[in-house]
Amino acid sequence: MKVKELIRLLKQEDQEKLVIMSSDGEGNSFSPLADFGDTDYYLAYSTWSGEIGYSKLTEKQKAEGYGDGDILAKGVLALVIYPTN
Repeated sequence: MKVKELIRLLKQEDQEKLVIMSSDGEGNSFSPLADFGDTDYYLAYSTWSGEIGYSKLTEKQKAEGYGDGDILAKGVLALVIYPTN
């Protein structure tokens, strides 16, 4: 799903609803949406799993401890969202 598709779907919802994330596709546990991360690369290993990384690091990310191992040479642009737990 792309951001524009998510926005379209969210516009149809009651804007006062709490956003809850499932831990997996089967709905085995749930947690409120806590934050969204940097927009950068996602490299898929399969249709359901992959890794995230950065195309380049900002000075802030370097200060937070990110290094060359966190850079991906390829992938698709992605927005990462994080659950509370």
